[in-house]
Amino acid sequence: MYKILGHHHISMITKNAQVNNQFYEKVLGLRRVKKTVNQDSPTMYHLFYGDLTGSAGTELSFFEITNAGRTVYGTNAITQIGLLVPSFESLIYWKERFEQFDVTHGEITTYAGRAALPFEDSEGLRLILLNNEDAEIPKFWSAWEDSAVEKKHRILGMGTTEITVRYLERTAKTLRELFGYVEVVHSEEEAIYQSIEGQVFGEIVLKQQEGPSEKPGRGSIHHLAIRAKNEEELKYWEGVVKERGFDSSGVVDRYYFQSLYFRDSNGILFEIATDGPGFTRDSTVEALGGKLDLPPFLEEKRAEIEEKLQPLD
Repeated sequence: MYKILGHHHISMITKNAQVNNQFYEKVLGLRRVKKTVNQDSPTMYHLFYGDLTGSAGTELSFFEITNAGRTVYGTNAITQIGLLVPSFESLIYWKERFEQFDVTHGEITTYAGRAALPFEDSEGLRLILLNNEDAEIPKFWSAWEDSAVEKKHRILGMGTTEITVRYLERTAKTLRELFGYVEVVHSEEEAIYQSIEGQVFGEIVLKQQEGPSEKPGRGSIHHLAIRAKNEEELKYWEGVVKERGFDSSGVVDRYYFQSLYFRDSNGILFEIATDGPGFTRDSTVEALGGKLDLPPFLEEKRAEIEEKLQPLD
């Protein structure tokens, strides 16, 4: 029986890649590890931010859709991203930093049993910093030493991700019975699941909420990707998803990783993605994120693609 190893990445919609790049690199101090395009619609940027190499579990990715409207919040959506920071003192540091950069934020509070600081990016994407409390993180996460953020307070990687659904037990059943997530909290309106018991880097909070489904726009979350070690494991999960009666994309070659997509019974889009080959497949570590990288099947269209993209830097 294979185990889901934690979060892989999470993908969002931005209206303006330049503004997005400024916020995630200069304010949050993440590294832009890959500047590429949406492989299904190569006229739009696909940007990845993360640690030194964009390790699985640290990646925030954004599709630039320049005509994206505003998000109309609702249910049946991924509604908040947790990011781990080293300590409670880090939350104080970030609160002061958010005030310095005029970032919308709340007060230090408690979320999923941890000290936390909620905030939003300039497009209303909801995020929350979580005190990791010196808990274990994946050994392959590597800090980016050129970050604008003080070393002892830098964002480590992804933590608790929040999903809001109309029928909580439907998604809970998918996590529990299909993927083997461990239930650590369960009430009528909220449940917490972990891919590896005791580890927050694979934690999902489910919240039940009635009403209309969210209408996605700028600042909305498109999908959550969870980790499979390699293509062998991914093919195993393809079979499991099919046995449960879900339609899937089948295995898709994304060049930097292999992927499988499906929607659960609440319409939540999940991706299962392999850890490798990784973003250094076509770049040195030092050069990551500096130029436009394209998978081989798009390389012959480079001139046409570059002509339609606005410079980021």
